[in-house]
Amino acid sequence: MSDPNIHRFTSPIEGIPLPSAFTYPFHYTPHPLVQMAAHEVQVYLRTRSDWEEELSKGKMFGVLLIQDKEGNVGYLTAFSGNLAQNNRQNGFVPPVYDLLRPDGFFKLEESEISDINRRIEALEKEEAYLHLQHACQINMQTSQEALAKAKDDMKRAKLLREEKRGKGISPEEEAQLIKESQFQKAEYKRLEKRLKLQGEELKASLSVFENQIQILKHERKIRSAALQHRLFEKFQMLNARNEIKDLCQIFLNTPQGTPPAGAGECALPKLLQYAYLHNLHPLAMGEFWVGKSPKDELRREGHFYPSCKNKCEPILKHMLTGLQVEPNPLEKNHWETCELETVYEDKWLVVVNKPCGMLSAPGKLTSVSVYTLLREKYPDADGPLIVHRLDMATSGLLLAAKTKTVHQTLQTMFATRQVQKCYIAMLEGIVKEDEGVIDLPVCPDYANRPRQMVHSEYGKPAITRYKVLGRKDGKTRILFYPLTGRTHQLRVHAAHPDGLNCPIIGDELYGKKADRLYLHAAGLSFIHPVTHQPLVIRKEAGF
Repeated sequence: MSDPNIHRFTSPIEGIPLPSAFTYPFHYTPHPLVQMAAHEVQVYLRTRSDWEEELSKGKMFGVLLIQDKEGNVGYLTAFSGNLAQNNRQNGFVPPVYDLLRPDGFFKLEESEISDINRRIEALEKEEAYLHLQHACQINMQTSQEALAKAKDDMKRAKLLREEKRGKGISPEEEAQLIKESQFQKAEYKRLEKRLKLQGEELKASLSVFENQIQILKHERKIRSAALQHRLFEKFQMLNARNEIKDLCQIFLNTPQGTPPAGAGECALPKLLQYAYLHNLHPLAMGEFWVGKSPKDELRREGHFYPSCKNKCEPILKHMLTGLQVEPNPLEKNHWETCELETVYEDKWLVVVNKPCGMLSAPGKLTSVSVYTLLREKYPDADGPLIVHRLDMATSGLLLAAKTKTVHQTLQTMFATRQVQKCYIAMLEGIVKEDEGVIDLPVCPDYANRPRQMVHSEYGKPAITRYKVLGRKDGKTRILFYPLTGRTHQLRVHAAHPDGLNCPIIGDELYGKKADRLYLHAAGLSFIHPVTHQPLVIRKEAGF
């Protein structure tokens, strides 16, 4: 392996079996050799003091386990986007297309677009333009004030005329009052016309500048779109069958229709492209985070993450064609013979203990769920049955209604926070405070579904009360009382640095994968919708 971008393992790898199929990149456990490769890359990165500041802010890296034609095993590594203001660094695979080349069309056209930006900025700061903007605002304000005053004068004059008429006046005096009224109305119309003309003259002068600005902005939009399209055509993505598609072709039949910004610049597409170009067989992959978590997303140092859906899923669907890829583990049906444990039941409702890994309702990849099992058990029940949901990985109490009326009542109770929920979790790390409240707004991370993120602007209110039950061996056993019901609320609040900064054990989205997600819905308390008696239901966690 003379290629400087192909790395040999520094530790012995004999006896570690190679993967039988390539990693399914959107839900995986990294192969032991991938973990070794990632560790070696992280060790190397710690030697690069010149990158320390940039890496501390956070960046995604990837490794690709490969085998050459002679059967030698090694690995490639890549970073997403740029590193040290460059998309090429020794030891890392190059970009699929180098858009940063100084003599390349992208930099040249980008320079032209930047020049347009400067011209727009100059026009928007020109003294005459700013003076006209101010003059238009003053003219509008003074015109409104002048017309309002004229209307008030007319109203007062009308009241005086009515007062005179009330005392009795001669026909000659009446004619004079009518003439006065007509004159005032005509004067108002002349004032209105004069002010309108002044405003139009100012607007016409202002529009000379605004038209120039709009023409430049339109040119910028057209050139930017053309540049993006031309750039995406340069990303000629290979697959294992040596078939080529550019990014425009790849994204043509996707919901977005066009590639998003940054498509093709993530680590895994770079790695696969290099492997195919150099006749290297991809064996397994892993993408891991280095540095601090971004402001909105939840990333932890050294943790592996699935490939992003928004930019990478269509690309990888093409690039993995021809490789034997592991099946999506979410498509496996583990529950064909499962019987749900009933924790509470009466004529109107039932509470079951949902196993970890089972969906609350049917999904795209599996048909067996709490809903389908309950529908089989209660074929005569009307209404939607399931009142609320638990994440697939969460175990515990799930409430279902046997009638449509009871279902509607219970859903209203959930919406108005009349149902109290309690969860038990095991956290990776020590929570210092014995109890407290987490208040962090949460919203979907659309580029990395199903992940959620904390966002001060777009997030919906999410509040969780907690109480520590015990601390042992670097772990915390804790009670969660969610006061709102956002998706992944407890998982995000546990893992986020502004929350507890201790991910739930087994949380592969926001922490590290384990044998299960250690989160269990242990308690439900509410007033029975029919008997109106308090109902407290408990089910201890199996961990």
